[in-house]
Amino acid sequence: MTGHSPPPGEILPGPLLLRTAGGCDLDPGHMLEAFARQRLRFAAILAGFGPDDWAAPTRCADWSAQDVVRHLTDYTEVGGSVGPGDRTFDITAGHDPRITPGQRLAATAGERPDATLRHLVTASNEALAVTRDWLAEGRRFDVHLPYGPMDWTIFVLHGLWDSWIHERDVLLPQGTDHPTDPAVTGYAAAYGVFAAAAVASRLGDPPARCQLTLSGPGGGVFDLDNHGGVITLTATPMSTSGPPADQVTDALAGRAPTSTVLAHLPPATRTALSRLAEYYNTPAGQSRAVASAETTQAS
Repeated sequence: MTGHSPPPGEILPGPLLLRTAGGCDLDPGHMLEAFARQRLRFAAILAGFGPDDWAAPTRCADWSAQDVVRHLTDYTEVGGSVGPGDRTFDITAGHDPRITPGQRLAATAGERPDATLRHLVTASNEALAVTRDWLAEGRRFDVHLPYGPMDWTIFVLHGLWDSWIHERDVLLPQGTDHPTDPAVTGYAAAYGVFAAAAVASRLGDPPARCQLTLSGPGGGVFDLDNHGGVITLTATPMSTSGPPADQVTDALAGRAPTSTVLAHLPPATRTALSRLAEYYNTPAGQSRAVASAETTQAS
């Protein structure tokens, strides 16, 4: 190991298997520690923010940096309180990721930035403590995500991905580096590819079997398969060529055009994997995606 190699805990311990049915294969303890590192780093940066930083615009339209952090705190509190069958993020139960988060911010309107940071740290510590207890107790239960019910560990992975994306939403427009490690980016990239494929499948446009090779921290080989309507992703961390993992993850979440970073994929696959980004960037009420998703998930 060279002096520039990340510590063992900051790289993925091995291949990651995610699938929409039949169970997943990941190390939830390792993932929880990666999530904890991500939140600790972000909180340390926010502690140095001044009034202008908190009020600065972000990649989320109409949201300041403080708005994004209030949103993260709100959904972190949800994450620490879910139980079997929770439908907070279920589209068929009325959740719309383009509208609902903003509506929920009304509860903390007018909050001071120092209070927002304090609440984020408290909520993060409490949610991580709860999920570590679930892991120690061997608890298993499903939580509804936008593409269907998944084990609570994948719900937490969804939260890590969301947190990683929103951290970049705040920092990149300010010209601030995004401090992370290969494991955190690897988890975010794997979930980003998986979620894009799962949502496309729910919308009746499942991607064909394909392989993505992503470079840089968090990169590796990402094998997607669709068998009998079940989306499976196998993410194998390794040094390889291809578009950077962080840029692809951003694009799949609607933060940048997918046409460039996914240009190497067949057109039909590129279109399918772009459906989630398209959904995020289409105003509510103007997208056929919502109706399609609700109809498909309710069937």
